[in-house]
Amino acid sequence: MPYDNNMKGVLFKNDKKESDQHPDLKGSMEVNGVEYWLAAWANKTKEGDKYLKLSISPKDEQKAEKPEAAPVEEVEEVDEGDCMPF
Repeated sequence: MPYDNNMKGVLFKNDKKESDQHPDLKGSMEVNGVEYWLAAWANKTKEGDKYLKLSISPKDEQKAEKPEAAPVEEVEEVDEGDCMPF
């Protein structure tokens, strides 16, 4: 019987953390056959209690694509005699 990974995940220490914006822990999980990336940041409340802040994103989600350039509008031809010489 194959191992069922559904509704399970794993987190590992992020050895490549370079700033506070990078997660302290990274990993993945599976929910109903869909795989997700996990990220966690270790934080403290104002009272000093420790907690983890989590982020989950689909593995097949690609980074935000650059917005398409606006279509170029056609410019009406101008008679050279109508132009002002500078």
